[in-house]
Formats: sequence, C-alpha cells, structure tokens
Amino acid sequence: MQHWRSWTELARASKERGSASLEFLAAGTLLLVPMVYLIVALSALQSGVLAVEAAARQASRTYVEASTVAEASQRAERAVAFALADHGMDVAAASIRVSCAPQPHACLNRRGIVTVTVEATVALPLVPAGLSVGTPLSIPVAATASQQVSRFAGLQ
Repeated sequence: MQHWRSWTELARASKERGSASLEFLAAGTLLLVPMVYLIVALSALQSGVLAVEAAARQASRTYVEASTVAEASQRAERAVAFALADHGMDVAAASIRVSCAPQPHACLNRRGIVTVTVEATVALPLVPAGLSVGTPLSIPVAATASQQVSRFAGLQ
C-alpha cells in the first residue's frame, strides 16, 4: 500500500511540473500592480497635502507683512500660486479664504490674527481626465495657517 501511494504522488508531481513558477508570476503580478498604484496614489496625495499646507503658511506670513489689505490679498494669492506650482498642482482649481480675529472687518490691526485657508483637489494618478465614472477622480485637500500681525504694525 505504501508503494502504490508513492507512485500516485509521483504521477501527480510530474503533471504539475513547472506550473508553480507560472502561478507565482501570475499571483505576484496581480498583487503587485495594485500595490504599486496605491503607493503612487498615496505619494500624489501626500504631495498635494504638503503643497496646500505650504501655501497656507506662506500666504498667512505674507498677508500680515503687507501695509494694506489690497496688497496683502495680492501677496497671499501670489504665495499660494508659487507654492502650488512648485508641487505641480493646478493653481486655478485652488481657493483661498482669509479670516481675521478679533475684528473680522479689520485684518491688519496690531496683534490681530489672520487665518488663511487653502483648498485644492489632488487628481488621482493615471486616470484620464475624460473618464466619467460614479467615483471621485480627485481628492479634496485643505490646510489652514494663522499668523499674528506685529504689535509694531503701522508705526513709522
């Protein structure tokens, strides 16, 4: 009985000769492709998060250094445009919101707090722009930064 069992195992092993490497390649490819895409997508998302965070921080810094609100708004928009362009993001798709405390109508008062919020969308990599499916093809990201206006602002 033992002898016959080993012949069966030998016959079964000879039929499957060489298929393990093929199965390994097929299974490996099926698992590797989604993992690589996930890594690429997460790195694109991380780049977008860093871009809006840097844009908000720089916009708030440049805003509090200006002498007029018009100049401050222009500087903030330029800072956001530079920060997003450095990361390859679409500047036109971003939005900037500025709020001031304790007096919302007077942003550049001494010791006032200026808060800048930058919102943008990060496109998923390797997805054609014209593809219309029921899932979102981009991920919204946002960052907020606050700076205090100098207590010496306006003194000359």
